[in-house]
Amino acid sequence: MNSKTYSCVAALLILPFFLFGQPLNLDHFKNIKPRNIGPAGMSGRVTTIDVVLSQPEVIYVGAASGGVWRSNSGGIDWEPIFDEAPVQSIGAIRINQNNPSEIWVGTGEGNPRNSQNSGEGIYKSIDGGKNWKLMGLKDSRTIHRIIIHRDDQNTVFAGVTGSAWGPNSERGVFKTTDGGKTWRKVLYVNDSTGCADLVVDPTNPNKLIAAMWEYGRKPWTFNSGGPGSGIYVSFDGGETWEKRTDKDGLPKGDLGRIGLAIAPSKPNIVYALVEAKENALYKSYDGGFKWQKMASSDNDDSNVGNRPFYYHEIYVDPKNENRIFSLWSILSKSEDGGKTFQEWVGWKVHPDHHAFWISPDDPGFMIEGNDGGLNISHDGGKNWRFVENLPLAQFYHIVH
Repeated sequence: MNSKTYSCVAALLILPFFLFGQPLNLDHFKNIKPRNIGPAGMSGRVTTIDVVLSQPEVIYVGAASGGVWRSNSGGIDWEPIFDEAPVQSIGAIRINQNNPSEIWVGTGEGNPRNSQNSGEGIYKSIDGGKNWKLMGLKDSRTIHRIIIHRDDQNTVFAGVTGSAWGPNSERGVFKTTDGGKTWRKVLYVNDSTGCADLVVDPTNPNKLIAAMWEYGRKPWTFNSGGPGSGIYVSFDGGETWEKRTDKDGLPKGDLGRIGLAIAPSKPNIVYALVEAKENALYKSYDGGFKWQKMASSDNDDSNVGNRPFYYHEIYVDPKNENRIFSLWSILSKSEDGGKTFQEWVGWKVHPDHHAFWISPDDPGFMIEGNDGGLNISHDGGKNWRFVENLPLAQFYHIVH
């Protein structure tokens, strides 16, 4: 049968369906609802991650403008759990590991690029994210860190970055001792300086280190740094603070954004990625009293980091105090305690990284968040699985 004959036969076979077909009854489809089948290609900016340590398949993720999401399947399936809240910009999530049904969420993204969204305070759930209650700090604008006291779950610290778009007094480090009913401002510098990072000694829940950051954004420019910036240490649960200066080994002059990390396996080792005239990684061997410069990010070959205002975060392997992870355009890693950094993940995953979680029991289990979504690794970063079903894409503007 030649192609012409084949086409004629096919047409004759199909013709009856057009001649005698029944009209389409749309009532048959009235109960069908739209369902999400994407984004598949890319997602949106992830700003914070936390995991239930006793059930590591339970993962919580916060997005720059996409709310809070939970997975009960190790990152396979996801559900939004913050949609009823009046704001969807998330800066911090913290699970009470002694009672995983208690979850704290700080709203407002702490990375003040020109697309940053502000928040409306700190929220708490006591039923695993089914219901949420505003617990205060409504005028904080952005909350970048939350720490729950290891031995007293009613004591919580909030690292408030504050308004990116102008001065406001509700910024700094806040503390509650009654589960969020009332808050006290325990570290405050001025109305343009907020808390860029806040870490706690895993062996001493009353020892806190805060990175204070003076900054300000306008539609046409951005200022990062000023006399208000610096590293502060508290040994009494945030009641009093000591500032570390150039006399302690930190750089002279005004500082900018600072990322902090305490080595879980050796808490006397503390790292600080400091924005200054020369951006560099600093290291303390005595728990934060004295500091010395390690790798400089001004060296093009250093792979330490770039664009401090957008990402200046470092993390330490929980079992190896010399293995440091730096989050910036790419992911880089140091194996020698910060002397040198090498490109680690590079461009295998979407660039611009903002969130990182590493299992304290199995350091090969990692989760990282970036401008394009979420990635999960179970082999120490050799391979990553992109989470294709988190619809977090951001809309920057709409043209009519």
